[in-house]
Amino acid sequence: MSKYDKLWEYVQKSAGQSFKLTFEEIQSIAGIPIDHSFLKYKKELTEYGWQVGKISMKEQTVLFGKID
Repeated sequence: MSKYDKLWEYVQKSAGQSFKLTFEEIQSIAGIPIDHSFLKYKKELTEYGWQVGKISMKEQTVLFGKID
């Protein structure tokens, strides 16, 4: 079990091909703040049919996209 499982399940249930979440929204969904380890864990999302796109430190957002 990953510390980001709640987030991955949320992303998997999302409609559309892509969407953005703020770091604050991710913390609310996952129950933990996003940190540097997110870069390692993001590979797990491909098992759910999605991938992590652009991570903007300036805007504090993460773009998620469906894998075709």
